[in-house]
Amino acid sequence: MAKMWAGRTAGETDKLADDFNSSISFDSRMYRQDIRGSMAHAAMLGRTGIISETEADTLIDGLESILKDIDSGALDIDMSCEDIHMFVEQELTKRLGDVGKKLHTARSRNDQVALDTRMYLRDTVNEIIHMLKELITVITEKARENKTVILPGYTHLQRAQPIVFAHHLLAYSMMLLRDTERFTESLRRINVSPIGSCALAGTTYATDRAFEAERLGFTSVCQNSIDGVSDRDFCVEFLSDCSMLMMHLSRFSEELILWSSWEFGFIELSDSYTTGSSIMPQKKNPDMAELIRGKTGRVYGDLMALLTTLKGLPLAYNKDMQEDKESIFDACDTVRLCLSVMTPMIKTMKVRADNMKKAASAGFINATDLADYLVRKGLPFRSAYKLSGQIVAKCIADGQLLETLPLSDYQSFSPLFSEDVYDAVDLENCVSRRISEGGPSISSIEKQIDYVKSRL
Repeated sequence: MAKMWAGRTAGETDKLADDFNSSISFDSRMYRQDIRGSMAHAAMLGRTGIISETEADTLIDGLESILKDIDSGALDIDMSCEDIHMFVEQELTKRLGDVGKKLHTARSRNDQVALDTRMYLRDTVNEIIHMLKELITVITEKARENKTVILPGYTHLQRAQPIVFAHHLLAYSMMLLRDTERFTESLRRINVSPIGSCALAGTTYATDRAFEAERLGFTSVCQNSIDGVSDRDFCVEFLSDCSMLMMHLSRFSEELILWSSWEFGFIELSDSYTTGSSIMPQKKNPDMAELIRGKTGRVYGDLMALLTTLKGLPLAYNKDMQEDKESIFDACDTVRLCLSVMTPMIKTMKVRADNMKKAASAGFINATDLADYLVRKGLPFRSAYKLSGQIVAKCIADGQLLETLPLSDYQSFSPLFSEDVYDAVDLENCVSRRISEGGPSISSIEKQIDYVKSRL
């Protein structure tokens, strides 16, 4: 097949080189963006008189028919074409003859592919933001249902202080809100039109870049034509945002895996999001959570691959930049897939409040509250800290808890202790008295839920 770029050369390449050079196997997914961009370009050409209005209308109608035929399945994308841009132009010329050949006036594949990529990422980012909001809503609703369920808060994976399950869940709501902000902010840099930059040096035609950008929903145009075709910062930023999001999903998945184990037993995941074992009939494996955790690495890889591709490229366009597509497409697919699984997995999980409370009752997670009790009685915190540690050591030696240690034993350590010590180390009281902003008290949890809802 003759190449659209034949002229300087015969346009003939080795079959292996053809396949190596081709990108249509992956960039064909941008056919909608490519056709929409071409329709706006045709409208601009007609509006500025570069071609006639009649020719512009003919091009737009032809492009519209191609889009409808691909969407309906009446037209298959020819995978022997070099890329989606060449396929669309080739099909348009087949349908319209010489008029179709006028579409590419005052543009290059360099600015065309940059345009398509920006439009594709803009659509994808809006979809991810929508999916993130759904996940945050589900997590926050699960938190609302568990405002009074006490469990240990951990540091170093050691039981540390009493919290409520809602408090722990809302930490992920806050992380994902920041992810939503990052994606939202990235739209401002994605939504800049490069079309009209052409190969790198613009064009001699009196184009109207602002008209074309506005028609496609862009807020501005690239201010430098070299930057317009060579910039992939927005792709790197997108992959960075995806990596951050996947890191948060992976941390959450790790906890779901731990919590659903027999050793914890804090939650039970729905059968719909677990699998069994081929040999051990008792197993219920959290495979979906494990896969989300595992897929995080491939998104990190997508980011590093693109950063490495770009790091040594001179201006302006280089064929290396074709490598951006597979990285961003893989990240797009992976993030959307993980979000689509995570949301219903959280929504359907069962909370084992009894096991959480049982875990909270052991491990002396109210020892800090014991120290605070002594501080309120007038003892300096460091002295109270040391004394509380000694009392914990006695409890361990005697097989007691802070809640069950006799008052006489308490008073053997300090005369500051009285009957009200038991009120101070009661787990429910330990939680409810944590009145500092952002803490686990019910009033604080309700404020956090209201905050999340207001941000959504």
